[in-house]
Amino acid sequence: MARAPIALTLGEPAGIGRELAAMAWTRLEGRVPFFVVGDPGHLAGLGVPVRTIARPADALHDTQAGLPVLPHPFPAPAVPGKPSPENAQAVISAIQRAVDLVMGGEAGALTTGPIHKKALIDGAGFAYPGHTEYLAHLAGVERVVMMLAGPDLKVVPTTIHIALKDVPTQLDRKLLMDTIRITEAALRHDFGIESPRIAVAGLNPHAGEGGAMGREEIELIAPVIEALRAEGLALTGPHSGDTLFHAAARKGYDAAVCMYHDQALIPIKTLAFDEGVNVTLGLPFVRTSPDHGTAFDIAGTGRANPSSLIAALEMAARMAAFRGAARR
Repeated sequence: MARAPIALTLGEPAGIGRELAAMAWTRLEGRVPFFVVGDPGHLAGLGVPVRTIARPADALHDTQAGLPVLPHPFPAPAVPGKPSPENAQAVISAIQRAVDLVMGGEAGALTTGPIHKKALIDGAGFAYPGHTEYLAHLAGVERVVMMLAGPDLKVVPTTIHIALKDVPTQLDRKLLMDTIRITEAALRHDFGIESPRIAVAGLNPHAGEGGAMGREEIELIAPVIEALRAEGLALTGPHSGDTLFHAAARKGYDAAVCMYHDQALIPIKTLAFDEGVNVTLGLPFVRTSPDHGTAFDIAGTGRANPSSLIAALEMAARMAAFRGAARR
């Protein structure tokens, strides 16, 4: 596990992040030391003791006494299901503070609770497409990759939140090569896989069927695979998306690089809906996140499931340990 505690940001205070943090602390029982960067008042009344800490390292011994919180004041209370524009800037600055702590070595990794982008835009003029792009900005990196990871499958979509009709025009050689290279490096450095095996999906049905159903496999995907194989990467494909994710096929690779959002996310959410973890690859620090949103409709009801957040914290700790070992 990581030598330093995990920094956890709760995201939107009106969502389920607060109660999930309390549930995770209870169930983990100190196995993965973490601390919240947030307002201690937002965590009151959740049925767990709150332990205010002065520095991240305090979480390593204070976690047995209560949920460790590094105070980061918010101007407005947290009302379940009702985001307050007054809190928007504090949500953003809490993320920035957590990134500073991780990049400064005081925290071992970053796990982020779900934000509500509209609330941040309305309340603070948030200028980024999403959480991941903001983290890339803070870290000063140009290209990051989204991985969804579960117990039995890791998937990476090459294109993400764009219309399906735009996928063929957005796919290009550089994007695909960067995505595969970043994925391969992360499997080695962050997941401890010495010789990663990556399966690359095709874009079209039956991977184009020799050009009868599209030529992207012939003109783009296969040439990229061959070029990267020449660099020593262990790649297979292009594979037909409809045969890539059954149990026997999954035994042949460590991660699947897919061409578009649903091609990757449908199988991972089918196999690990409550345990899937969103991982950002390509950052100079480890970042994980539960694979769900703010869930305003159930916030404050006690019905939220902490499994994905617990998996995200556990994965963050393992990845930080692997990354630390790779640097030594």
